[in-house]
Amino acid sequence: MTTNTELIVLHTTKFGENSLVVHTLSRDYGRRSFLIRGVGKKSGMSLFLPLTLLEADVVESSKSTLYTAKNLVARHPLMGIRNSVYKNSITMFMSEVLFRIVREGAYEQGLYEWCEKNILLLDAMQEDFSNFHIRFLLELTIALGFSPEAKNLLPFVGDHYAVVEQFMKLPFADSMLIPLTGPVRNEIAEEILRYIEFHTESAVNINSLKVLRDLFA
Repeated sequence: MTTNTELIVLHTTKFGENSLVVHTLSRDYGRRSFLIRGVGKKSGMSLFLPLTLLEADVVESSKSTLYTAKNLVARHPLMGIRNSVYKNSITMFMSEVLFRIVREGAYEQGLYEWCEKNILLLDAMQEDFSNFHIRFLLELTIALGFSPEAKNLLPFVGDHYAVVEQFMKLPFADSMLIPLTGPVRNEIAEEILRYIEFHTESAVNINSLKVLRDLFA
């Protein structure tokens, strides 16, 4: 059976000489990995950058849980992201968080739509997006069903409680203007990740957070 669906790229793993396993968030399949055949070392790799929005035909197989995706096309060019080293770094972080936190086979109602909205929002923003990943993490806790109040985060965020409370109460545009240094931003992100680790009962080691710390110092 073949199904046309929409995918968000989270991560890729090389498979043989010219194939990839693409780990995705899918509108129809949730968190799912697909085999992509005929991908060269350079040709077509731009389709698999972090958080690329794709449309693809998925071929299901009764013999394997690893389905094949083909006829892939980008649904949005995301030029606002791809032309900015800062935004690209944020998408690396977002995709790594989703890849490590949302488990293979999981289907969270509305998660795909929420992620797509955030990707397009980041792509469209012209300025004041240094706090974007903090807001993303806090909203992710809601998208995953934890729905914390600020007081629930107190054991994790400690001295940054007042700032985190601001993020949770202010409208999105205002939260982007909260003045933070790079180190403080990094500490808050690590603290929210610890909260997510606690609720998912899994260790989350996000390597790309170090890149954001250096870029937004």
